[in-house]
Amino acid sequence: MTSTTPTPPADRPTPFGYASPFPDRFVFGVSASAPQIEGAAFEGGKGESNWDRFARQPGAVHGGDTLDVAVDHYHRFDEDFALMASLGVKDYRLSIAWPRIIPDGTGAVNEEGIAFYHRLFASLKKHGITPWVTLFHWDLPLALEARGGWTSRETVDAFARYAEVVVKAFAGEVKHWITLNEIRCFTMLAYGFGTKAPGRRESAAVVNQTYHHAIVSHGHAVRAVRQFGGPGAQVGLTDNSDVCVPVTETEADIAAATAWFRDRNAHILGAIHAGHYPPSYLKRAGADAPTVLPGDFELISQPTDFLGLNIYTAHYVRAADNELGYEQLVLPANYPRADPPWLHLVPQSIYWAPRLATELYGHRSIYITENGCGYDDEPVRNGEVHDLHRRDFLRSHLREVHRAIGDGVPIDGYFLWSFIDNFEWEDGYQRRFGIVHCDYETLQRTPKLSARYYAEVMRARRIL
Repeated sequence: MTSTTPTPPADRPTPFGYASPFPDRFVFGVSASAPQIEGAAFEGGKGESNWDRFARQPGAVHGGDTLDVAVDHYHRFDEDFALMASLGVKDYRLSIAWPRIIPDGTGAVNEEGIAFYHRLFASLKKHGITPWVTLFHWDLPLALEARGGWTSRETVDAFARYAEVVVKAFAGEVKHWITLNEIRCFTMLAYGFGTKAPGRRESAAVVNQTYHHAIVSHGHAVRAVRQFGGPGAQVGLTDNSDVCVPVTETEADIAAATAWFRDRNAHILGAIHAGHYPPSYLKRAGADAPTVLPGDFELISQPTDFLGLNIYTAHYVRAADNELGYEQLVLPANYPRADPPWLHLVPQSIYWAPRLATELYGHRSIYITENGCGYDDEPVRNGEVHDLHRRDFLRSHLREVHRAIGDGVPIDGYFLWSFIDNFEWEDGYQRRFGIVHCDYETLQRTPKLSARYYAEVMRARRIL
């Protein structure tokens, strides 16, 4: 008698990982941003940014850390790209520093800055890595901040010119463009909560106006790519949407989660999709609603090629007998999280955010442009960092991405945050999100266990 081993269903594990691979078109990559890794804060003609100044305010950033050196990517990018290539990374999401291109935000273009990014893109090409470029990742030229920053319409006009300059300069090297990164962080958290640069605490009306200026700027960037990006150029927004997970995957709780997601994202994704501010948002904003100029929404609502989502955590929502039809639950004190107090571990977040965005706004292509976790104590021992918590985070989230694709959600790629430990904004260098460890004294790079794991997943194109 002979025996055969039955083939497991596609959603069941096998001895060699999940039987069903990710689609051939699916992109695996890593992410980083210019202000967090470049350093060289006052080299190469770069102007001072809002974060360069904010980091020097006593108590603003953990340990008084600055962006001056960061991980010195400005001088070490070729070394870093060689390391990426050795791990099998083929796609890299990065950002361009506005103050390195137009130091005062509105004046002369810094040709030394343009030349730096030409060298950087040439190195990426040499190592077989495709760039995905974010035009704005929070580092505003300080001169613009001094004139009001994102509260001022002048910043919108300055960004429109900056976007044109950058797209024209690099259209031959870049075909994947992202307009803005995480509007909430450089508007609400910067001008409302005061925890991010410039650290202001303004009224609801002012914060709402910063939202509007941001989405108009997104429209200008879309226009710049359409006009100057050349054949094959694609463009989209990266949003850190408010995310929820239904407590049970029942019709009632899914409807509640859908209503919650629609309400909480009405002022950004809802407005961009509808071509106007949804009535629910205007009702909540009341007299604090933003001023809209003629032509704004023609810019804002231009079609894009994809939506980028940065997904880290979520709230739990269930159906409720109230006016809203939903209830957001309070997490228990001992709910598991990474070291950032806000980063509760909710892997289903990466399933539900793309699914709800697809169902509500009709997106046909979604990329997870950031997903990762931060921990403070990750020592190198015998040349290794055993970050098993990050390996587990990565695997559990990729399982939910795989599930979403199987359910028809159009997720076309995943960019892990981040490639290397870096300046983590107000947390300074205390908190490590990288899959590559950086010794901030010697700047030595050491791939962590999670980097080796991700390399194997990228190679096999399946969850291992």
